[in-house]
Amino acid sequence: MTRREVLSVTIVALALSGLSTVAQANPQASGFDWADRSTGTDEQFRGLSALGDRTAWISGEKGGVMRTSDGGRTWKDVSPKTARTDELALRDIQAWDSRTAVALSIGPGEDSRIFRTDNGGKTWRETFRNTDESAFFNCIAFNRNGTGLAVSDPVDGKFRILRSTNKGKSWKVLPTKGMPAAIDPEFNFAASGTCLVSAAQQSGRTKDNFWMVSGGVSPRVFHTKDAGNTWAAHTTQIRGGEAAGIYSAAFKNSREGVIVGGDYTAAEDGSDAAATSRDGGSTWTLSRKPVGGYRSGVAYDPRNGRTLLAVGPTGSDVSRDGGQTWRTFDTTAYDGVQCTKRGACWASGPNGAVGVLKRR
Repeated sequence: MTRREVLSVTIVALALSGLSTVAQANPQASGFDWADRSTGTDEQFRGLSALGDRTAWISGEKGGVMRTSDGGRTWKDVSPKTARTDELALRDIQAWDSRTAVALSIGPGEDSRIFRTDNGGKTWRETFRNTDESAFFNCIAFNRNGTGLAVSDPVDGKFRILRSTNKGKSWKVLPTKGMPAAIDPEFNFAASGTCLVSAAQQSGRTKDNFWMVSGGVSPRVFHTKDAGNTWAAHTTQIRGGEAAGIYSAAFKNSREGVIVGGDYTAAEDGSDAAATSRDGGSTWTLSRKPVGGYRSGVAYDPRNGRTLLAVGPTGSDVSRDGGQTWRTFDTTAYDGVQCTKRGACWASGPNGAVGVLKRR
């Protein structure tokens, strides 16, 4: 079994194991709670794209894509037939509206593919298929102008980047001249589709900012200001290891960002697993009060620019001071979290779990 297969199997096992931080969770004190909007399926949904308080897309481990237009009360199966037939793990999804979305499947060689729909999932077109057995794509991200990147684990010593300039209709492999060499071993985690992100409110000269995060012996944050042509790599104090590192990033703007992660084999240990930056990701400061355990997803709550949510197999945390301190408020296992510009926050995870944030 490869390292990537071990990662997938072990994370699933942890999510199903019922590990919890019940003693720490306090929804009343935090002012937050999740309303259950589960799909009624047993699929694990790591990919999440929230569009508002009523519409969201999720993608799963068994090639599934589901969409809701009523706040998660009902879900429609709009899965790509090929992804279902080939049992592809759709770890990331990006949607622009109720009709248009792009989904990424992970895996070695031809398992890494990108699908696009323009009709709400009635039909999907494969817009990229990886043919290099050394490549393994993990995450996709788009800026507000429709430029998108996808990232693969290192090939020949460097992370490989795809770019689209038309909302995923076509893709091009970029040269690696501007990519720093990887530190062996160094890799991405495809735990929530957020190992590669753009800032939610970018415009003008900042629109081509993307950040990519890594795990391994020395977890780093990679930053590009030119949509993937050149990258700068920055060290962090997030603890590293064979199963440890940075799993997720979120940037409020071109300067303020947060990263979370940890070690999935020590799911209840949140030490050295969250950090903040105020200079675009060049330097990072560990959170003074850590998250409640290993965390695979993080997102800003736009209703308050200093409020953040983090999720993982042992529960959810909230920070009200920009990521400096965290409090656990729920023990439901989730993999990914995302908030919309108007403040609707969603989470998705194992056994068909979906939650919509309630503010008390």
